[in-house]
Amino acid sequence: MSSVGVRELRQNLSRYLERVKEGASLDVTEHGRVVARLSPAGERVPEAYSALAADHGATLPSASLNDLIAHRTRRSTPAGTTDALLAEGRAERA
Repeated sequence: MSSVGVRELRQNLSRYLERVKEGASLDVTEHGRVVARLSPAGERVPEAYSALAADHGATLPSASLNDLIAHRTRRSTPAGTTDALLAEGRAERA
């Protein structure tokens, strides 16, 4: 997570808001002490998860898992694989 001083933020607000819109979170400091945090609107990720993601270079989910699954296309399984054989067996029983 990045930090920015109050004066710097005030002078370059548009630039920092663009960073926040892209998903970055910023700590706002005054005299070296954190006084506020800017984060994207609607972000509901607990702070501990955000910190873990930032520490390890991970990304956070961009949508709910149910939404992601609903828009996922199913890949076909190659013939002769275990998945294909199981699917054939299930189709025969249905």
